Amino acid sequence: MDIFDEMERRGHEQVIFNYDRTSGLKAIIAIHDTTLGPALGGCRMLPYASEEAALLDVLRLSEGMTYKSAAAGLDFGGGKTVIIGDPARDKSEVLFRALGRFIDTLHGRYRTGEDVGTSEDDFVQSLRETRYLVGLPQAYGGSGDTGDNTALGVMQAIHAALMHRFGSASLKGRRVAVQGLGKVGYHVARRAVEEGAEVVAADINPHVVGRVSSELGIEPTDPWAVLETACDVFAPCALGNVINRDTVDHLQCQIIAGSANNQLEDDQIAETLREKNILYAPDFIANAGGLIQVADEIQGYHPDRVKHQIEAIYDVLLSIFREADDAKRSTTAVALDHVKNRLSAVHGIHRIYS
Repeated sequence: MDIFDEMERRGHEQVIFNYDRTSGLKAIIAIHDTTLGPALGGCRMLPYASEEAALLDVLRLSEGMTYKSAAAGLDFGGGKTVIIGDPARDKSEVLFRALGRFIDTLHGRYRTGEDVGTSEDDFVQSLRETRYLVGLPQAYGGSGDTGDNTALGVMQAIHAALMHRFGSASLKGRRVAVQGLGKVGYHVARRAVEEGAEVVAADINPHVVGRVSSELGIEPTDPWAVLETACDVFAPCALGNVINRDTVDHLQCQIIAGSANNQLEDDQIAETLREKNILYAPDFIANAGGLIQVADEIQGYHPDRVKHQIEAIYDVLLSIFREADDAKRSTTAVALDHVKNRLSAVHGIHRIYS
């Protein structure tokens, strides 16, 4: 990969490679766009197959965070961190303290917190070295776990899509297929069951599937078979890239709305979904609830304000769905236009010296 060409293509401002010999930390921080404000985005830890795979992931994820923040009306830019390592084996106090030291060198230009493979407790260690963190446990001044608020945003996306497609936002009697029963997917499944939906769910961990199936009374299925499940709503709540050239023709859903980042292989898949008459809720809007929660911490956390902002996802998506239909364009293309217009407008007023 030619890093500077890739940065230019995606619009990145900065990529920082961080190594600490004491802890073995290997981390990449990518800052995509700070037009709206300091960059905000979580820290992912995975045993990447290669350094290039880690770099590509952090570039895609940080770009998505810019779109997510802009679409949610927040005054933050997009950033992301990836740690190359096995979260089950390689975590330590010194590793997260070392990460905290590197984050602190950016002096607030970027803030981070938990993501896939990390937890809020990991960043209690980083807190010893930096204050530029979000999503900490409540005992340490944070707002706690973001899973349920992220799920609340996904449910707003599902309701908006149901209203647009069927003329009713109700989930009663609808069939929902959830891929991934982690901290967000579990709450999506739970909320859907509570609203009267018939839920089919899958996870790569069979013990999780068994436990959640017993608790919620849902139908378990295979993690990949869930993609081919006949349903009203498919909710991807695991890792990204699940809707690609190999899988898109196997989908049997009316709507796609989930919490996973980068659900589509590329933007062309969004056009394919439109042609197949599958209504897609762009992931960077549907999964913004957690970002809205942690962003609110920075100005002093207020749960009612957060809930109000997350519920606005419904109206944002309804507008995008209608505009996409009228223009005969994909919902992703329309949503990206909204993002770019906001970035351009705010960039324009920042010419005013203060």
